[in-house]
Amino acid sequence: MAHHRRESPSGQLNGSTNGLPVSSRKAIIWRTLYQAENMPSSFSLDPRTAILIATLMMLLNGGVLGLMHKELAEDVRQSALNWRVGTLLQAGACVLLAVQNALPLGFVLPLANAFLLLGLFANLRAVSLFCGQRLSMLFLLPVVVAVAAVYWFTAHNPNLNMRIVIVSLAMVILLFASTRQLQIFSVREPSVSRSVLAVIFLLVGLFMLFRALYFLFSPAAGETMLDSVSWLNALTPLVVAILPVIGTTAYLLMCSNRIRRQWELAASTDYLTGLPNRRTVSSAGERAFHSAQRQSQALSVAVIDVDHFKGVNDRYGHDSGDLALKHIADMLGKAGRKNDLLGRHGGEEFVVLFDQTDREHSLAAAERLRTGVQDNVLEVEGKSIPLTVSIGLATCQPTDRSFDDLLRRADQALYAAKKNGRNRVEIAEINS
Repeated sequence: MAHHRRESPSGQLNGSTNGLPVSSRKAIIWRTLYQAENMPSSFSLDPRTAILIATLMMLLNGGVLGLMHKELAEDVRQSALNWRVGTLLQAGACVLLAVQNALPLGFVLPLANAFLLLGLFANLRAVSLFCGQRLSMLFLLPVVVAVAAVYWFTAHNPNLNMRIVIVSLAMVILLFASTRQLQIFSVREPSVSRSVLAVIFLLVGLFMLFRALYFLFSPAAGETMLDSVSWLNALTPLVVAILPVIGTTAYLLMCSNRIRRQWELAASTDYLTGLPNRRTVSSAGERAFHSAQRQSQALSVAVIDVDHFKGVNDRYGHDSGDLALKHIADMLGKAGRKNDLLGRHGGEEFVVLFDQTDREHSLAAAERLRTGVQDNVLEVEGKSIPLTVSIGLATCQPTDRSFDDLLRRADQALYAAKKNGRNRVEIAEINS
């Protein structure tokens, strides 16, 4: 069966442009593409919808952080409060941007952008507090400049592109500053969650930098952000929401990691002196012992006991006794070498590991510890409390089967130091 083609009133065949001049065919193609781009679609995401979705996610995450506030460690609560305030400010900015057509633009746009930038400033302050860094108030300057520029390019010289460029650059400054704070702190205290949050700040900052450059060199984007002329208008709220949504998850993991580290520290540290406790010293001793055995290296251990400590408690009180223990811990730490491990073994007893140290050098090191305590008198409420220590020393021998064996011989040497008059160093005999 033959197929007949229907001609248009102009004499050209419908569905074909072969009979048209090249310029006419190009015009038809461009008009078709424009109509397709602006054709309503159930799958399209307009900026207003994107903003409302971002707002909902921000509010939910802010609420979760608020519910968990009391569960956080005391030293991160102020930081968490700033993070939550930042999240809520950004959510408020999204609400204002979504309803901007119902309010005077000269009022709502500066206010919305002030909320957005102050929210990022609050995030930066939260990061600084978490990292124990002071935040300069100069970081408020880009906020003030950007809000003033938004007012000018809305009320006096309307220009959406300039508003977007200036606000995006202000956001870049705050986002990169947060990235830098986290990067510096991660060097001192590595953490996966902290690195993830730094990457989130960095990626959002790079997106905002691209956004600023895009609108700086592109034609007019419309009157307001809700105009669907640019695909960036719909994408921007979703990218910005990454920080209060995924970023909040990373921030909570940071807080959780801080709590875990604190528990680990509490479990391995003596509460009074801040030194490693008995369990930590024993674990480190076992590792050092086996390492010395494998590599045929020297290892020595010193057991230190405060002389007449019961008399200090009885004469000056238990509070002064605690001060005496802290004082001795400080003096031992100052007199010791950098690589020595000093720990509190319990009561008035301390232990020092001299890794890779032979009999002669460990004896000299122990003598420095003894004189370091003897030469520094403790002053408490105008009273001078002289303190001395007795030290038992042992160097690893082939007959030692474990760190406990080495420690036992150091204890025996300590007993000899006590028996021979105190305030002295005794070293265990070499086993034949």
